[in-house]
Amino acid sequence: MNPRERGWYKSSFSDDGAGCVEVRFINGEAQVRDSKDTAGSVLVFNRGEWDAFLLGAFSGEFEMPL
Repeated sequence: MNPRERGWYKSSFSDDGAGCVEVRFINGEAQVRDSKDTAGSVLVFNRGEWDAFLLGAFSGEFEMPL
């Protein structure tokens, strides 16, 4: 089984410090939560929303301003 299908995980680029998020894919949704508050709120995205986010991230739309 693909590790992404097993449950919550963080990016391999994530450090062990603060500021990390976790994601899981279940029932055709991408679910995102704060790794420091696993009992807190979860953001839920459908396939189209998640794909649009990824496309924006890959194309640099979310770069921090200087």
